[in-house]
Amino acid sequence: MLCTPRRATLASALALALALPAAAPAATPYAVPTAAVPAPADRPYPGTIALHVDARDVTRKVYRVRETIPVAGPGPLTLLYPRWIPGNHGPSGPIIGVAGLKIEANGQALAWTRDPVDVFAFHVKVPAGVSSLEVHFDFMSAVSPGSGRVLMSPQMLDLPWNTVLLYPAGHFSRDITVAPTLALPPGWPFASALEVAARDGDVVHFRPTPLNTLIDSPLIAGRHFERIDLAPGATVPVHLDVVADRAADLKIPPALLAAHRALVTQALRLFGAQHYRHYDFLLWLSDRLGGQGLEHHQSSEDGTVPGYFTDPGTWTERDLLSHEYTHSWNGKFRRPADLWTPNFNVPMQDTLLWVYEGQTQYWGDVLAARAGLWTKAQARDVFAAAASSMALRTGRRWRSVEDTTAQPIIDKNRILKPDWANWQRGEDYYIEGALTWLDVDARLRQLTRGRKSLNDFARVFFGVDDGRVDTLTYTFDDVVKALDQVAPSDWKRFLQTHIDDVRATPPLGGIERAGWKLVYTDQPNAFLAAAAKRSGTTDYAASIGFGVGKDGTLTDVQWNGPAWQAGLAPGMKLIAIGDHVYSPSVLDEAITAAKGGSAPIMLTVENQGHIDAVAVNDHGGLRYPHLERIPGTPDYLDAILSPLH
Repeated sequence: MLCTPRRATLASALALALALPAAAPAATPYAVPTAAVPAPADRPYPGTIALHVDARDVTRKVYRVRETIPVAGPGPLTLLYPRWIPGNHGPSGPIIGVAGLKIEANGQALAWTRDPVDVFAFHVKVPAGVSSLEVHFDFMSAVSPGSGRVLMSPQMLDLPWNTVLLYPAGHFSRDITVAPTLALPPGWPFASALEVAARDGDVVHFRPTPLNTLIDSPLIAGRHFERIDLAPGATVPVHLDVVADRAADLKIPPALLAAHRALVTQALRLFGAQHYRHYDFLLWLSDRLGGQGLEHHQSSEDGTVPGYFTDPGTWTERDLLSHEYTHSWNGKFRRPADLWTPNFNVPMQDTLLWVYEGQTQYWGDVLAARAGLWTKAQARDVFAAAASSMALRTGRRWRSVEDTTAQPIIDKNRILKPDWANWQRGEDYYIEGALTWLDVDARLRQLTRGRKSLNDFARVFFGVDDGRVDTLTYTFDDVVKALDQVAPSDWKRFLQTHIDDVRATPPLGGIERAGWKLVYTDQPNAFLAAAAKRSGTTDYAASIGFGVGKDGTLTDVQWNGPAWQAGLAPGMKLIAIGDHVYSPSVLDEAITAAKGGSAPIMLTVENQGHIDAVAVNDHGGLRYPHLERIPGTPDYLDAILSPLH
């Protein structure tokens, strides 16, 4: 019997027509030859590219781009849209935002062809007698988080330069010079690590700069702006540049200002060198622009909640700047050799992200405590939450930390979070990487009876060549060599065991070497409680075995845990607990009442239109992670979190 496909509705057909181009001819049974994309060579590109960006249409969230690209003569030319963006660790260039592309020579439109294999490459033939091309296009910022990063609002904008340019293939990015010009909304102040050549009203002309420096130097601007000196009197300036939805959000309490200044002081005492000529924290406080944390060599590109300065409950966000600042040393100055590429369209390899991001995560947490952005008690709750989350990662039975470094390439836009995160694992090289470096720190202290620590590694590895801004790459063997220089040991095998091996064993060695142990009590963890209040998602992973959002939707059901055993899965929605309508307090009461008993916890859930009654056998009560001192052991964790003098 023949089966006919389900007929499309008119609405779905129209939606498809709007979303997709016209139907192409039938595919040929062989690969179609394409023009080759020239490989990058370390040779200067002739002339300077003039880049003009009009950022005034914040209402429609559109950047309008005009480029003048010099050419050496007639013949084929390939222009590239940046694809592999440093810090994103994957092919995340938002080419979907490009529209209205037009290429002209001497006022005449030229035909261009997108490479059918490398869709970030555009081929054009330069006619005789042409000395430059004019390139025009619009870059459309996402208008909502569901469609990408929102870069503009009526109050502020974030300009990553990689979104608004094409550049010629065949050259290292450092060999291509760009002269950028930016038109801003009337009266908007701005901040960037770029050097200003001149300003004509709301049009800013920047000094010509190598392409790799330009893309590493984003810009923020906004109606409500504040610039704060974080290193008064210092030879090398450091500023905190902030834009906000409201002027009131810019008011920073004196104690918090002192903590941000202490962050700069503590970082310099840790690393002992500066690898920037000046540094700008570019920070927006907004619930309209998307959150962000992206490192750059002489700045950071950070977005967080409006109450960052004014709401004490946002303390969980205050490691953002310490993390990104650390990247100026770890990731930008010292960079894994397989993450350095000659231009922005050569693929990166992420194998050492457990150093690049894992150690940065560690130093970000430690510096937040040393600077006073966190108290030591808050930092301990952060470490407890991290240790618990990795201990509960059921996926560690099949997937190594090293394999998680491929995650940014697997999920190229880093927005598709695994529904079963504990079983699938995501970018665990951050948190488990940090726990590994805590273990290294504690082991160094143990081996040397407290005389040496990871502070010494930071000086040896990141503190070299004071004042050098150019990238210095490293390999795994370089990391091992530096650790041996601090305290000889079998560091190679130690790190391979933690990172390369598939280990079901929870990564608690660093916590215990530091004089503490992970325990669970029915008292909330301050970090998890504050995060739940902010996000609306409550973590019951260590007890009944799931997270639950503010509307009752289940998230990340613990694989093979009590809820999983009862048949629950992410995406189901809690309707009732017993005979009571669901609320977090009702669920807390039910979990508490079931502790030590035998009766199951009765849940009513909705699953894609179906209502089911589910009995969950969990009798451990509420369990929240905390750190508890191990009597009779040195308290290395307290030493780690104490300010350097």
